[in-house]
Amino acid sequence: MSYYHLYPNALPIAYLEKLQRKILACPYFAVNNLNRDFVGTKGFSVVFRRSHLATVEQHFPYFKSYLERALQPDCNAFYLNPLLLKTGSRVDPHIDRSLRSYCKTVEPPSVVSVLYVEVAEALQGGELVLRSHKRQVGKICPQTNTLLFFQGDLTHSVNAVVGNRLSLVCEQYSLEAAELEDIPEFRLESRAIKA
Repeated sequence: MSYYHLYPNALPIAYLEKLQRKILACPYFAVNNLNRDFVGTKGFSVVFRRSHLATVEQHFPYFKSYLERALQPDCNAFYLNPLLLKTGSRVDPHIDRSLRSYCKTVEPPSVVSVLYVEVAEALQGGELVLRSHKRQVGKICPQTNTLLFFQGDLTHSVNAVVGNRLSLVCEQYSLEAAELEDIPEFRLESRAIKA
């Protein structure tokens, strides 16, 4: 993979509109449970192994088309999260390692997939900036219904926004058997529920 790939018009528009409605209405959708790099954002997270993909689709049937399109066959553990940025939100530079809270030896994901579910027409900012060893290797302007894949070991950030930008992000890991044992088969992370 050359740092990242973009696929415009990734899914049917009717599906995207339903996906947006379902995410925003989801009872788990709240102030983000992610770390302090995610400033002023909202969302929730689903941790799962490939063996429990059907469980994810049972709980969140509206994720199914995205997962069918985005999940890579060589990956076996996933960290999925809807992510809403609104005016004043930003994401500071980081490398994804969200499964580290379950397994300390986990390396960055093989790949990260991002579906831009809804991007305000008048959105200002919100670009995804990708860096490899401090060198910028990509700057992606969000576009509704574009599916992006980028290398999981890249440092990335999202510029501050004016307007709304809703995406569906999935960190995709290819773990050894011993590491995979530490990852929950299926777990929901949200500030809207008590763990």
